[in-house]
Amino acid sequence: MPPRVLHVDRGRSDEGAAGAAAAALAAGRLVIIPTETVYGLCADPRSEAAMAALCAAKGRPEEKKTACLVGGLGHIIVAGAVVCPVVRALADRFWPGPMTLVLDTPAGPSGFRWPDHQVALDVVTAFGRPVAATSANRSGEAPAQTAAEAVAALGDAVEVVLDGGPVPGGVPSTVVRVRDGRIEILRAGAIPEARLRAELPRA
Repeated sequence: MPPRVLHVDRGRSDEGAAGAAAAALAAGRLVIIPTETVYGLCADPRSEAAMAALCAAKGRPEEKKTACLVGGLGHIIVAGAVVCPVVRALADRFWPGPMTLVLDTPAGPSGFRWPDHQVALDVVTAFGRPVAATSANRSGEAPAQTAAEAVAALGDAVEVVLDGGPVPGGVPSTVVRVRDGRIEILRAGAIPEARLRAELPRA
């Protein structure tokens, strides 16, 4: 069955659309939402079936980690992540925005990103906890910059699509591993390493 497509405005909250996406996530379904970089394919990270469906839709191995969208440090703390002064300094400076922090949690290293996009934030808020998200495309293909591109790539695997118009695309988020008060750049991205290190607390 084709997905339900709801048109949304990036600059204005739409509780109905966000609620529909959150309800689909809670039911173990996949949804597509816009972010400030690309369109994302989302699932409930606590549902093994939903995460398996996400990997199947993308055509990637299930063991590959998927980062989560959050609405602030509170979601990270609830997930059991280690929030040290380095994490707080980076979050204060670069969130919301294109930075993914990989932190230690009881489930192992996990990635978190606070998106700078009202629609994405509304979905996370409506869901009430982190939302697993990856680019809405088949593995090895270009990330979708429109809802139509995302639907064409992922087909009937998705329940709800929030169409917020074209997104900028371009450079992805910088992925930063934080461990024992030190950082490691796992993927270069929108925020240069020098800017990240300039914000670290002095020893």
